[in-house]
Amino acid sequence: MPGGEPSGSRRGRPLDLSHLAAQTMGDRELEREVLAMFAEQAQAVRRQIAKAELKERLFLAHALKGSARGVGAFPIAECASAIEQSPTDRLVLKRLERLIDEACDFIASIDR
Repeated sequence: MPGGEPSGSRRGRPLDLSHLAAQTMGDRELEREVLAMFAEQAQAVRRQIAKAELKERLFLAHALKGSARGVGAFPIAECASAIEQSPTDRLVLKRLERLIDEACDFIASIDR
């Protein structure tokens, strides 16, 4: 469950729950709401980014990067930043898909 439990290294989990708890001041209901909104946004970006025109791809990556940083989804933020640097790199786009899937699965698992 969210709420400030130690989450290990940034690489260990798709989300840094300590960071999220700090952002929400430990309010678990707010954490759930924020994570639900993030998961919805991330899935929308996942569906759109690969087929988006360059300008839209850059916008999607930038917006996702900011949201991901806010909730502690640092691997997604780093990947979105890589897309901003190399927006036509198909391997980075595939990695983003995988990271989004992992984060959404993780969010679903802690919301049970």
